[in-house]
Amino acid sequence: MQRHFAILLATAVAGIALAAQARDLTVVSWGGAYQDAQREVYFKPFMATGTKMAEESWDGGVGTLRAKIQGGNNNWDVVQVESEELLLGCEEGLFEKLDWSKLGGKDKYLPDAVNDCGVGAIVYSFVLAYDGDKIKTDGPKNWADFWNTQKWPGKRALRKGPKTTLEIALMADGVAPQDVYKTLATPAGVDRAFKKLDQLKSNLIWWEKGSQPPQLLASGEALMVDAYNGRIAAANDKEKKNFKIVWPNNLYTIDSWVIMKGTPNKADAEKYLVFVNDPKNQKNLPPKIPYGVTTKAATDLIDKNVLPNLATAPENIKTALYINDKFWLENLDKLNQRFNAWVAK
Repeated sequence: MQRHFAILLATAVAGIALAAQARDLTVVSWGGAYQDAQREVYFKPFMATGTKMAEESWDGGVGTLRAKIQGGNNNWDVVQVESEELLLGCEEGLFEKLDWSKLGGKDKYLPDAVNDCGVGAIVYSFVLAYDGDKIKTDGPKNWADFWNTQKWPGKRALRKGPKTTLEIALMADGVAPQDVYKTLATPAGVDRAFKKLDQLKSNLIWWEKGSQPPQLLASGEALMVDAYNGRIAAANDKEKKNFKIVWPNNLYTIDSWVIMKGTPNKADAEKYLVFVNDPKNQKNLPPKIPYGVTTKAATDLIDKNVLPNLATAPENIKTALYINDKFWLENLDKLNQRFNAWVAK
């Protein structure tokens, strides 16, 4: 009886292992218009090369990835993650370490797109934006102008939270992008950022979802906002708005592709990463949705009419600040507390 049970168990385990190996490569992204673009540019052409693939979407959060790996029921292979999820997941062993020789070497990519566990997928920015139909001439040119309510009276909208808000305040106060995190790492620097925010507090409203800044501009509730560059460009394209983007000192960050730890589809996952990191394929994404690419060669191949809308355009990235996720992992809790107390005053 025991021997019979052992044979049944062994057969079941073998069957599960076979089923795991047999499932199609599963790629997970953010849904919506962005994943629609990826489907046309990456997913369908990749499947045409002979690899079967399924796609899913998710809302983010390292806890979701943690649960899949620790629960032993992971059914995802390649996932697009934000920069904090990349750092935490890599540290916790949730992702495979990448073999960069298979991906063309690290020098092929923007420096910030290279990580032991992840390769950059897109580059996007927080930008200053305003409605060109409401400010018709001599509009704001930098974050210092965002604070100038005498010249441009009206409300300003910033993302609710210390991350990006404190960096913007310091740059508005004259701190150079390369010195922002050195300054924020000191108590005096944090005080300086909040003191700058004090000057604007009575004119501030807060947003929490990426869809809100274009709505606030369109309704006239805010005269100027910080916003995701793609949302502003999409409003101009789809809703025929006349929103203007001010690129100097934009704050940019990178989403990355990761391979989930222990996937039975590792070889196909690597094939997928090679495909999406071919500059000839990457160049096709920005015309569909205005996010920057991560291979150096792809930028030169992008339609010249599209390039000015991208965070990676040479002119736009020249004065940009890369959001330092290591700093925020170490300091978010305490700065959140101070920010929330400041907002509540």
